[in-house]
Amino acid sequence: MPELPGPMDAAEAALRSACWDAVLAYAELCTTGEAEAQHLATQAFATGLREVRAAEAGAARGRVTPRLPALPLMLTAVRTTAASWESGGLGHRLDPALRQWLASDAAGRYTGPPLRRPLALRGLRDLPEPDAALLWLTEAEGLPLPVAARRLGLDPATVSEELSEVRTLFRDRCHRAHLDAPMDAPCRSYAGLLDAVTRSPAAETPEDLARHVTGCVECAEAAACLRPHGGGLPAALTDGVLGWGGAAYRERRRRAAEARRGVRPAGAAAPGPDDPAEGAGRATAVRNGLLAAAVLLSLLALAVSMMPFGGSAGATARDDDRRPVADPAVSASAPPSYRPRSASPSAPRATGAAPTRPRRATPAAGIPRPTATPSPTRRGATPPPVATAPPACRVQYEVADQWSDGFEAHVTVTTAAALDTWRVAWTFPDGQRVRQMWDATADQHGTGVTATAADYDGSVPAGGTLSFGFTGTREGRNPVPDDFTLNGRGCAGN
Repeated sequence: MPELPGPMDAAEAALRSACWDAVLAYAELCTTGEAEAQHLATQAFATGLREVRAAEAGAARGRVTPRLPALPLMLTAVRTTAASWESGGLGHRLDPALRQWLASDAAGRYTGPPLRRPLALRGLRDLPEPDAALLWLTEAEGLPLPVAARRLGLDPATVSEELSEVRTLFRDRCHRAHLDAPMDAPCRSYAGLLDAVTRSPAAETPEDLARHVTGCVECAEAAACLRPHGGGLPAALTDGVLGWGGAAYRERRRRAAEARRGVRPAGAAAPGPDDPAEGAGRATAVRNGLLAAAVLLSLLALAVSMMPFGGSAGATARDDDRRPVADPAVSASAPPSYRPRSASPSAPRATGAAPTRPRRATPAAGIPRPTATPSPTRRGATPPPVATAPPACRVQYEVADQWSDGFEAHVTVTTAAALDTWRVAWTFPDGQRVRQMWDATADQHGTGVTATAADYDGSVPAGGTLSFGFTGTREGRNPVPDDFTLNGRGCAGN
């Protein structure tokens, strides 16, 4: 693992503490394994730290140049370090989709003429560094305002008003940068209308402008940056600064922010010590979660042991595989339902035959045999019906965003049993392809997809949830996939 350039002082150690989790999260998206991610993150942090030191030395001599705040600067260093790996013969350590992107015209925008670079990147760099840091933490990282204010040393009582002013300032910087960029005649003719439409949240977009923005990358970026309250600013910032993997990075940071607020999904890995003041609370939450998981497992074992006819856990699992899975109580407002897996009917029971008594296990030596008291039954009486077991899992599939030839989707699975690892499989009904997946590893053959747990989120308690997301490509329709399974067992949709 590469060493950092020289000893770090207290400020640089604080910088590493504040940025390392995010740098490593992005490096994990860019590489093929954990060791490669650690190597890339360490080398990128060293590169970013050298840039910070050079900027501080220049400022001490009176030469102040605009630069990104610390966190997006370090993330940019991950991308540039990955590019150096690709050109230096280490491309096999990088994600294949990233390698394709590095060879595309999209990557060339970051090394080409400055006025051609993504608008969000230019606008963020032109802001005063404290303002840019506040905008990045709240929009791209998803931190609540009080947390961002505490991290930046701002007054929580006034930070909301300050953020509104920063958004307006960012819009002005982006508007100026958009007008300064070289544009062809159609883009130039729409520049004034684009500015006017994005200034008012209630303004309707003319059809001709909407068609133009749909087919023009630069004007689409401008539309997102010039409307900072329209909901597209987080995507504009991460896509503009990172260049590749913006959607996956946002999802990871969203999960990290939720973990800091104490709403970490069950089974997810505990977040790193991003905020030391919250470490004790998170440790207590983890201990409580483990205790709850143990209680749930005990209750599940007790329920299995008390099932009719004394079936073992293994037999129950095999029987469940033959039972149809359905969910008749799906809400009308829920996402489209999944078709239940077909199941073979159970073998008919002989008329009038008494149920077969299960085979008893022989107790170990020295353990008294329990005395069973048979319950009185009438000759020829119909045995009680066997209760239908609940589904082994439930799946929620949500299309978070989609565009002309692609989409972003999130999958959440609730499992009835505890898991040490998991595999979620499904079939795309209309030829969709997974492009990039986070919090799981994707394997697609034809229309069938299998998502396998990552190293850090394979353990899920009984009744807990696992989740992952991905971006994909599509041609035309994008219907909801069906036939979901968890570790080979069918799941119901909800």
